[in-house]
Amino acid sequence: MNLAELISALPFYETNARLDQIEISNIVMDSRAVKPGNLFVCINGYTVDGHDFIVQAVQNGAQAIIAERPVEAEVPTIVVPDTQRALSMIAVKFYHNPSTKLPLIGITGTNGKTTITYILEKIFNEFKRKTAVIGTIQMKIGSETYPVTNTTPDALLLQQFFKKMLDKGVNQVMMEVSSHALVQGRVYGCDYDIAIFTNLSQDHLDFHKDLDDYLRAKSLLFAQLGNTYSEENQKYAVINQDDDASTLLKSSTAQHVITYGVKHASQVMANNITLGSGGTTFQLQTPIGEIMIQSKLIGMFNVYNMLAASAAAVCSNVPLSVIQAALAKISGVDGRFEPVDAGQSFAVIVDYAHTPDSLDNVLQTVKEFAENNVFVIVGCGGDRDRSKRPIMAEIALKYADQAIFTSDNPRTENPQAILDDMTNGLHQDENYQVIVDRKEAIHVAVSQAKVGDVILIAGKGHETYQQVGNTKYDFDDREVAKEAIQIKEK
Repeated sequence: MNLAELISALPFYETNARLDQIEISNIVMDSRAVKPGNLFVCINGYTVDGHDFIVQAVQNGAQAIIAERPVEAEVPTIVVPDTQRALSMIAVKFYHNPSTKLPLIGITGTNGKTTITYILEKIFNEFKRKTAVIGTIQMKIGSETYPVTNTTPDALLLQQFFKKMLDKGVNQVMMEVSSHALVQGRVYGCDYDIAIFTNLSQDHLDFHKDLDDYLRAKSLLFAQLGNTYSEENQKYAVINQDDDASTLLKSSTAQHVITYGVKHASQVMANNITLGSGGTTFQLQTPIGEIMIQSKLIGMFNVYNMLAASAAAVCSNVPLSVIQAALAKISGVDGRFEPVDAGQSFAVIVDYAHTPDSLDNVLQTVKEFAENNVFVIVGCGGDRDRSKRPIMAEIALKYADQAIFTSDNPRTENPQAILDDMTNGLHQDENYQVIVDRKEAIHVAVSQAKVGDVILIAGKGHETYQQVGNTKYDFDDREVAKEAIQIKEK
């Protein structure tokens, strides 16, 4: 694309050269990835500043530079007040605003985001739509999967992904939208049709100054639905009426609000709920009618997940019969209340629960069907919110007959120091032990389990690594548990 045309997306900038004779082959924000003909955008991030790598970018073939301050370079430079914001605008221009051509659902909240994206994928597949999912586990287009490093990719990658989705014939997209992404402007330029709020509980207080600030970040998604109306392209805010944050979120959007819940009167509700170890049944009440739901998904938290997905599907004109069929077929999501079955006489469940609320929800569900003792293996991530560590330990002891506190992803913190934060204040005679090595902790729990017991391995879920320092080592709770079971069963 001609650089002058590309930069026309920005109303004000300064430059030291004519731009109308420069052709740009790609936009890049990592100097190592620059190729001849690229436009290099200097992003001042949390760990590195792109302005420090201009020489490398030019050596690799950068045709021009966008920066936040005057810089010395052998190629034309364009100076803007905010390169992060400018990046979103030029990325939308370069890829021809692809999200305006895609029905796009964004899901935000502390828990449930991943599960809801995959429930929606099943519903829209049942509705004969080709889907794409962007989230914590991966990006998925149809049956093809692509790795991601953040729950919500940066603005440039998002526009690249949307263009790829269009090229591959996708006609429905679901994506997780993290609070970090909303604050950092990673989703600027995304044209959402539906925004879903799951719930709000303590998480990410290492990044947000308090829960009010965390909620304000979540509310940005609903404000970004826009302030105008189109009968041809109606937009919706799907909000959990049972969560205290619902009042603020409803006031944050000008668009149609659809509520869902169990405790408070809502437009989409679950009535006559039956929870069991083999699944869940309930009567789904919606503005377009009622239908009985039978699902293999377990637990009250999954009732809320199914309600949120059903509400978004109703807003997307999906018939109730299609929703019913899809919910009957879905069996689970990687690392979300995922059973590990190697023929043992006790249950092993792996779950991503890494917040106080999610751990509480999952353990409540386990207690509902556990025949005998409940074991929980849980830790807390390093370089993250320290205030939740003792809370996580207290919740584990509240529900489990035996808790084992162990390493999660310690990152650059001392694993023992994290565990001390969890256990300081606990009585020595309480039903817990501390085993720093996560593999050993899983093996110990499996070796102690008896017929009818349940072991919950919480915190890492789908992750296939453990981060110690700045290094990621291969580690999968499911594989380690399976190995421990096989040793025990010999």
